[in-house]
Amino acid sequence: MINHICVNCGSNLGTDPAFGRAARELGNFLANRKITLVYGGSNVGIMREVADSTLENGGKAIGVIPESLFRKVGHQDLTEQYVVSSMHERKQKMFDLSDAYIILPGGYGTLEEMFEILTWAQLGMHTKPVGILNVAGYFDSLLTFLNSSVDNRFVSEAHRKMLIVDDSPEQLVNQLENYEPTISDKLLDR
Repeated sequence: MINHICVNCGSNLGTDPAFGRAARELGNFLANRKITLVYGGSNVGIMREVADSTLENGGKAIGVIPESLFRKVGHQDLTEQYVVSSMHERKQKMFDLSDAYIILPGGYGTLEEMFEILTWAQLGMHTKPVGILNVAGYFDSLLTFLNSSVDNRFVSEAHRKMLIVDDSPEQLVNQLENYEPTISDKLLDR
């Protein structure tokens, strides 16, 4: 059962209004399903949209943010806010608080967080499900690249399937809840 979902997403809104709408839809859905949002603790961009929507719809939102960012962009109205000393501590705390991950559109930080959590799963360090909410095809090129990494034998097909993709918050969460962990050796040529 999933009680807490970590959402990694952008601190900007991006160019397509669909990104913010999807974040708000996800926040509403999480609140209605009584799933607590865990996220980066910011009051800007898509991060704010998902948090505000969760809270406005009666849900709980937990932020985890480094002290240096909290002074600039920390959200002041969350259910709980953890102010930590570093980005590494932030990612570990978010991991400790979460049962699953959803990735929304974002930039370097969003992708770095996604790839780190996938790498940990690939190495057998956890079995938490990870999903992309592919809003307006934002991640299509990335998914093509990941499929190429399978074709070129840098990622196994089993590990590629660890990343769940959907364009509907409800369908994505349902898939996360039914996820069967992948147990497979990372080394393809052994």
